[in-house]
Amino acid sequence: MHGNDTILDEKSIEKALILGRKVVEQEAHALLNLSHSLGEEFKNALKLIYACEGRLVVTGMGKSGHIGKKIAATMSSIGTPSFFLHPAEASHGDLGALTKHDVLLALSNSGESQELVDIIKFATRHTIKIISITKNPKSLLGAQSDICLLLPNEVEACPIGCAPTSSTTMSLALGDALSMALLDLRGFNAHDFHDFHPGGKLGNSLVRVSNIMHSGEKLPVMNPTASMAEAVVEMTSKGFGCIAIVDMNAKSRELLGIIADGDLRRHMSTKLLEKNVLEIMTKNPTTIHADALASKAVGLMNEKGITSLMVVDDNNNLEGLVHMHDCLRVGIH
Repeated sequence: MHGNDTILDEKSIEKALILGRKVVEQEAHALLNLSHSLGEEFKNALKLIYACEGRLVVTGMGKSGHIGKKIAATMSSIGTPSFFLHPAEASHGDLGALTKHDVLLALSNSGESQELVDIIKFATRHTIKIISITKNPKSLLGAQSDICLLLPNEVEACPIGCAPTSSTTMSLALGDALSMALLDLRGFNAHDFHDFHPGGKLGNSLVRVSNIMHSGEKLPVMNPTASMAEAVVEMTSKGFGCIAIVDMNAKSRELLGIIADGDLRRHMSTKLLEKNVLEIMTKNPTTIHADALASKAVGLMNEKGITSLMVVDDNNNLEGLVHMHDCLRVGIH
């Protein structure tokens, strides 16, 4: 049924709200039981996937297939090479994508999905390890698995008991549990995460200062012995509206101070250009480290009302410069 002409009354809507809450509560209860059920088989699955020399190939039919696609996508995004293999396509030639170096993760609530038969036979014939997510350990899938991750025997949250609800929620959570446990075992961090997510808002939020800062010959730098006339020329030629004062004759390149447009305005006089840069510069300027997130740089610049930051190491040696425009260019604001 796609709809009807019946006008819903408030009583019906209120009843539907109560049902909606019951569904969430029932699935939450199922997840809690799933959490308590994890044990040795979960640890064995982690060991098998961690040691896999190939890819984690995920498969499943119907709703289990949709969950499987999400698990494969999550795994790939956190350093475990993975892809989804559709059972129907596998039976028509795509079994060639499954190799002896791979691990097969198969999802089926009943464990008796006929569409999985060909994949299971192929995997067992070629001694490809199988991890299953199912409720039935004695099913075709459960019996042929090397590791069987059992779902608690929870009833579906569907009021007529037909639509996969509790079972798919548990399968998805179990996939997330495996993914996050592997992330931790591999020591996968935010920098690694950014390597796999360079695009979009998520990728931008993980951009580091080192990815966008200016360095080398592009930096506006002056010796502490220089005059303001020389400094203004350097500031103008580099176009950042500021200049770093550094002892360029020393190996350390310690940042002594900076001169920005605001410093020029505060010291404006007919003799400004004759003065030494040390007389004009701001000592102990706000700086940032190269490994800091670019979003932190934006926050500092907004807080201080400035448009650029000098990038230094742990010893306050100059490494680069990051400008607000650099952050805006990559979508961080």
